[in-house]
Amino acid sequence: MAAPILLSAGISPFVVILGAALAGIIFIRGTSAVPTSTKIRYNFKEFSAFLITPLVLLVVLYFIDLKLFNLAVLMMKIDLFAFGGGFASVPLMLHEIVDVRGWMDSKTFMDGIALGQVTPGPIVITSTFVGYVLCGLPGAILATVAIFTPSFLLVIAVTPVFERLKASTNFTCATKGILASFVGLLFFVTVKFGLAVPWDVLRGLLLCAAFAVLLRKVDILYVVLISAGVSLFIF
Repeated sequence: MAAPILLSAGISPFVVILGAALAGIIFIRGTSAVPTSTKIRYNFKEFSAFLITPLVLLVVLYFIDLKLFNLAVLMMKIDLFAFGGGFASVPLMLHEIVDVRGWMDSKTFMDGIALGQVTPGPIVITSTFVGYVLCGLPGAILATVAIFTPSFLLVIAVTPVFERLKASTNFTCATKGILASFVGLLFFVTVKFGLAVPWDVLRGLLLCAAFAVLLRKVDILYVVLISAGVSLFIF
């Protein structure tokens, strides 16, 4: 519960995540696995080429269009800290895009998440919506590429040493701490989204119906499409 309290106090979610990792190392006890004796094969030249290319493109972008540069850097920063999947990026995006930069309000951002539910990669693809709203089609393309770049580079970098990382107690406990903090971060986002909705009886009933069918494990795509159809007639 510390995560939503810290967020409501104005602490950056990036600081909360780093603090959760440190708390996991200190307070969570775990046992390390026996590291494998597999020899690490690391191609530094190949990884350097993958790393230098986006850095060069960012430098070029800085001189061409500063707004697109800031958009790309922000999306890469969000992806770098989004441990645990797409949902983990939501509180980071909300904080940076709505609270810090004021690029859009909570309701517009929530609309982007809703639209993303009918696409592949429904949560992370919200970055495409943000990029399009800010900078049109170039912004949509750039934000989409940027949000996946850090993950792509990390997979390349970590794959050769992943077995050793899994055998590290500190790595395991830090990961558990981070994942636990995201429960609190998502709770904070849920409350904030809820406050942005102009509630009435019909919206309350729609909320209860959606929650009930999700508990029955109905595909969220159907929930979104049906809710959108119902909304056209009652709102």
